[in-house]
Amino acid sequence: MSRAGGDGTAALERAGAETVKRAVELDLASRFQESLVCYQEGIDLLLQVVKGTKDEAKKQRYRQKISEYMTRAEDIKKHIEKEKQDGKYHKQIRIEENATGYSYEKLFQEYLTEIVSEVWVEDPYIRHVHQLYNFLRFCEMLVKGPCKVKTIHLLTSYDEGSGRNQQTSGLEEIKQSLRNYGVTLNVSFSSSIHDREIRFNNGWMIKIGRGLDYFKKPEGRFSIGYCDFDLRPCHETTVDVFHTKHTKKM
Repeated sequence: MSRAGGDGTAALERAGAETVKRAVELDLASRFQESLVCYQEGIDLLLQVVKGTKDEAKKQRYRQKISEYMTRAEDIKKHIEKEKQDGKYHKQIRIEENATGYSYEKLFQEYLTEIVSEVWVEDPYIRHVHQLYNFLRFCEMLVKGPCKVKTIHLLTSYDEGSGRNQQTSGLEEIKQSLRNYGVTLNVSFSSSIHDREIRFNNGWMIKIGRGLDYFKKPEGRFSIGYCDFDLRPCHETTVDVFHTKHTKKM
């Protein structure tokens, strides 16, 4: 094996060991979804180590470890599936103040499977211009897929000031635009709405402390993060993800 090849394998070994160590820590902390991701990544790295080494004894040791990790990952997968079926699944994501990397795509994409055809959005603050743009951006994500959304239900509250006409005309424009993509937007208003939650008809429910309005105002119109929301700093908030067999109707 060349020196470069040996260095590459050693780097993979270190990365694999660190990733699996993190998986075990998350596993012990009962953070099973995150643990599963780390186990899968660690297993993939260690498989590359096995492929790249000629030491048969080392290969055998790693194969044994990989087998153990695969067994544990499979057990976690079954546990998560059972929690989903029992309606007990709960994952929490804490977005720190000024954190980046939390665009709607990053946050929602893993739950938007191909079978999603109906979405419920409950958010009292789809009122001001930037909030309407947030909702539009969320709708654009749904239109792009891979889900096949046909109906979006929005429950929000009226702007209590002079912006009501702008709010209603903005939502009407979004409704007309979605219609061009074969998507129906149903908008309802409530003066008593307080909860912020998003539900998909595949059983996933996401509750965000600040609703869709968790991005900070950009520093300027030509600053990094103005267009790409993965680069936009966020307000501190908490995201709770649940799975339930039945998605309630609004």
